[in-house]
Amino acid sequence: MKFVLLLALLGIVGALGAAGLFMLRRSKGRSSMARALALRVALSVALFLFILLSYYMGWIKPTGVPLGR
Repeated sequence: MKFVLLLALLGIVGALGAAGLFMLRRSKGRSSMARALALRVALSVALFLFILLSYYMGWIKPTGVPLGR
């Protein structure tokens, strides 16, 4: 489970880095930057939905922080 989450986070950061690189380069235009940012948003939403699914299926459990300790 940790591997899947780490892989998704690396993909999100990679898409953000690619968008920044496309922003600095002017040869490809804005369409590549917009595509990379759209990919980052799609990966973020997919990660959020995967975490919700994992919670409902019982694959992950909240531990919480005990109050008063």
